[in-house]
Amino acid sequence: MAEGYVRPARPEDVAEIARIQLATWRVAYRRILPRHVLDNLDEAYLARRWGAAVQEPPSGAHRVLVAVEQAAQSYLVGFAASGPADAEALAPGEPADALTPGLAAVTDLLVEPRWGRRGHGSRLLAAAVEHWREDGFTRAVAWAFDADAATRGFLGSTGWEPDGATRALDVDDMLVPQLRLHVAVPEAGQPSSEPSLAPRTK
Repeated sequence: MAEGYVRPARPEDVAEIARIQLATWRVAYRRILPRHVLDNLDEAYLARRWGAAVQEPPSGAHRVLVAVEQAAQSYLVGFAASGPADAEALAPGEPADALTPGLAAVTDLLVEPRWGRRGHGSRLLAAAVEHWREDGFTRAVAWAFDADAATRGFLGSTGWEPDGATRALDVDDMLVPQLRLHVAVPEAGQPSSEPSLAPRTK
């Protein structure tokens, strides 16, 4: 029987993280981003960026986690990256003081499509939540493409809701709309009346 778990990313994982990102984007975003942009993504460049994120994070609260499927062999099947919210989390025209000290931002949460619906996304999110609690975060945000129904549906099923902020990314002269989702991160064992994380197997 296959089992899954989550652990911190290691330097030797970066090539596989880049491969997963490339493979997932080309499937999940093929109707969202221009095809030539996806075709021209450089896997080696992505690996260098992930190498820096894993080996030289800006702070101890910046984390890259990987999901592993373990059967006869172990496979990296997904990853998540998050940390203290910075300017990239802001909506156009939003003041910098909107970035409160207790705000975390998810920059990536991807599971390779062939390993989908096996609980890896939920495990990644649950592990991230535990780290957010340890680091004192009380709220988290994430940007999602308007047309990315899978990501919006998954986050929505775990308590995330749109906070009203929107933006459009300029991708090779094509504007791609996004919306921002948010969620409260209650202390362990504490209920919350606001949208809150309660990861479910998916």
